[in-house]
Parts: sequence; C-alpha cells; structure tokens
Amino acid sequence: MLFNTLGFILFFIVILILYYAPLLGWKGKKIMLLLASYVFYGLWNPPLILLLWISTLVDWTAGNKLYKLSDKARKKLWLLLSICVNLGFLGFFKYGEFLLNNFIDFVSLFGIEYVPPEFDIILPMGISFYTFQTMSYTIDMYRDRIKPAKTFLDFALYVTFFPQLVAGPIVRSGELIPQYYEPKKASQNQFVLGMLLLSIGLFEKTVFADSLFAPVSDRVFGTDGNLPAIDAWAGVLAFSGQIFFDFAGYSLCAIGIALTLGFKLPDNFRYPYGAIGFSDLWGRWHITLSSWLRDYLYIPLGGNRGTLSRTYVNLMLTMLLGGLWHGAGWTFIFWGFLHGFYLIIERLLKDKVSIKSSNILLNVFLAFLTFQCVNITWVFFRAQDFEMAINLLGSMFFINEGKPLLWTSSMVFVFGLMTLVFAGHYAMRNKSLVGVIESSPRWFVTLIWGIMIFGLFIVQTTGKQFIYFQF
Repeated sequence: MLFNTLGFILFFIVILILYYAPLLGWKGKKIMLLLASYVFYGLWNPPLILLLWISTLVDWTAGNKLYKLSDKARKKLWLLLSICVNLGFLGFFKYGEFLLNNFIDFVSLFGIEYVPPEFDIILPMGISFYTFQTMSYTIDMYRDRIKPAKTFLDFALYVTFFPQLVAGPIVRSGELIPQYYEPKKASQNQFVLGMLLLSIGLFEKTVFADSLFAPVSDRVFGTDGNLPAIDAWAGVLAFSGQIFFDFAGYSLCAIGIALTLGFKLPDNFRYPYGAIGFSDLWGRWHITLSSWLRDYLYIPLGGNRGTLSRTYVNLMLTMLLGGLWHGAGWTFIFWGFLHGFYLIIERLLKDKVSIKSSNILLNVFLAFLTFQCVNITWVFFRAQDFEMAINLLGSMFFINEGKPLLWTSSMVFVFGLMTLVFAGHYAMRNKSLVGVIESSPRWFVTLIWGIMIFGLFIVQTTGKQFIYFQF
C-alpha cells in the first residue's frame, strides 16, 4: 500500500478511528496496529508476509537466548543464526540474480557456457529496511546494550510498524519498543503537526518528485543518444531533486503518521544539499542508514582507531557495502565507491588545509562543490549501466555532443527550482523543519498548508511507487 493513494487515506482514517475510539484497551490497540501493519504490507504480495513472520520469530527467539545465555560461544551461535537468516533472505531475494549473472559472466571467461534454470524472484518490498532493523536488535542484544522487548507483541510491532516498515526510517529497538510499554495518545498539537508533516511529505512526493522532476529525469535517463551539456545537466539535476523529494517525502509521511498516533520516529533528512563536505552530507542524508552503517559496520571494522590507511580502507568498505545495500548492480557499488573516494579525499585535505568556518562565501562555495559532486554520483545511481553513465557524463562535460532533447522551459524550470532547493538547504543547515513550523505565525503555516492541499488536489496523486521501495 502506498501513502500517496486514496486506498491508504481510507486505511489511515479507519486506523485513526479504531485507535482513538474507546473500544480497545492498550493491548488491543497494539494488536490492531500489528494486524493493520500486516494488511498494509500484505496487500502488495500476501505470501511475502511469511518472510516478515520468520524474521520476527527468529530474531525474537535469538534475542531472548542472547539475553539469558552467559556462554560466549553459544551466544555467538545464536547471533550467527539471526544474521544468517536475515542476510540469507536478503541475499537470495535481492542479490540472487545479480550473483548468478556475475557467475555466468565469470565462467564464460573460461569458455564455459552456463545456462541456469529460469528463476522468477520477486524482491520483497522494504526487505533491506526491516532486515537491518531486526539485525540491530540481536546485535545490540549480543553486545549487552539493550534488554529484550517485554512481550512478543511489542517486538512484532517493532518489526512491522506500518509507517516505517517499507522504507524507514530504520529505527533502533531502544528508540521504538519502549514507546509501546505505555498507552500512547497524540496531544492536539502533536496530531496537527503529524498531519502537517504527512501533507508536506505527500506534497514533496506527488508535486515535486513525481509531477515536476520525474518527467525531465526520465526523459534524459531514458535516451540512448548523446546530449548537449545543458540537457544532460538538467536531467541529472532533475533526478537529484526527484530522489530527494521522493525519499525525504516518504520519511516525513512516516514520521507524521507515527506522530498522529503518539509515536516519535527519528529524523532521516536534514537538508543534505546544503552539506559542506561528504562527512557532513552523510550526517544529513538517510541519517538512520548512515548511522547504522557506522555503528554496525564501520566501527566493528576498526573505524578510525587504527592507522590512517586502515581508516581509509574501513571507509571504502563501508561505502561499497552501502552502495550494494541500495541495489544489486555494479553501478550502485560504483556509486558507493565514489562516496568512499570523496570521504577519503576530504580527510586527506582536512589534514593539510585549514579552512575558516566563519567565511560565508567560502562555505557557500564548498557546499555548492559538494552538491555538484553529489550530482555526479547520482548519474551512476540512476543510469541503467556504465555505458549510459559514461555517455551522460561525457555530455555533461562537453566531451559528447548531441541533439537537444528538452524544451527550454523545462531546463529553465529545473535549473531555477534546484537553485532554490540548494539555497533553501543551505539556509536551513542549522535549523529543523519542526522548529521552523513551531516558530512561524500560525496564520502563515495555515496558509502554506492550504496551498499544499490545493496543490495536491490540482495535481492529484499518481500512485507512483516511492523510489526507495525497490531497495
């Protein structure tokens, strides 16, 4: 079920009625939320709920064993079981075809023609998100950092809570499970704020991502030929805007929906296109994933505790696996490589170049430079293959020449809007959306809210899938 559909709006209204009507006790409300989450997920493909149930049962059992056992060897076995089950599902459903195709290419180097039986593997929606979420539970339990959930119901709801089940934010158990222990009810201000965040998220997804940026992006990335530089840049900038408003919009919807029920989810975006440098970027883009990779991959690899070269290796490995997390393809891995490369270059320069943080012009320049480097990485993220990515980069940097593809009005619109996006992100670097809403005059917030609702009615929802659902 998609947030940007009439079906979800009706589903959400029913949930709110059942949640706030004096019909159910707290336990009954949690059971209702759990069943609703299964319905929310199962309407897409009912049999794949089995994966959720298996993951839930395995990690609940492993978590309890890890908490009770004192023998380290036996604890490791339970942790390995949890990791193997979760990564096994992820590996089979998400990377099975990718690994098989690479195996075929590899054996063909030796003159062996291998034709595998045909597989029709469906990628379960959101498997990368809930897999990482449940793995963090058992890993933290193994490290003795958390206690197990008090009841199976609390743990099952943690795994499947519908606002963030499919595309995050990736929530740690300590952030969400304790919220289930006491009855939750949104205050009037929380409910209104939640509905406003939901509206902003839907507006970002439906109006900006799907209606304004996607047509330009799809056209440029859907062409086989070379392009003039200005067309190529317009297409890449359009995708840059599309993927931000698509994913940040989803996160805002998730946070807003949870807030209307009285639950708080962590921020996932903090104006990433205003970042100065790539360390700053990863503290602003998909924050819950980058912190997950830091805590469960980068630091266990050694982090920055070893030599400088070892730190660079750890950084690169983390970003390569971060790229692979996003998609089963070499272009995604190369996208991760570019981010790892940028992070290493940034660290090298920081050790040798002193920059005055009070120089506004310099900061704007560095933010703009970071933004353009990010745009280059998006080429590999969005392109179907390396050939397309290289051709598009050739067009962007005047190496290739081609026939114009886009209308002048489209390019003016994309360049103008992305300039505003960059300026807005830079201006909001040290602020939060909720903070700005709460400090703004109520009449102004109401006016903007009304304009967004009007815009949603004018554009109307297309029911287009969120980009990150495929991950």
